[in-house]
Amino acid sequence: MVTTIQVKDETLEMLKQLRKNLKASSYDEVIHKIIKKPSNDIEKLYGSLGGRGMKWIMKDLRDKHDRF
Repeated sequence: MVTTIQVKDETLEMLKQLRKNLKASSYDEVIHKIIKKPSNDIEKLYGSLGGRGMKWIMKDLRDKHDRF
């Protein structure tokens, strides 16, 4: 089954670049390679937070003695 997905132009350009770099025959192959990568490589795709999220940012922002 073939389906169509909507992506922003920026995402399409990134997929095109990945397809070229990975020498993949299709975007489907690119997506499969991204999904199947080991988890430590996938975390690099999350950006500077590395998938840690807001709790990690906020955890040491205030000390307990600063609270009312």
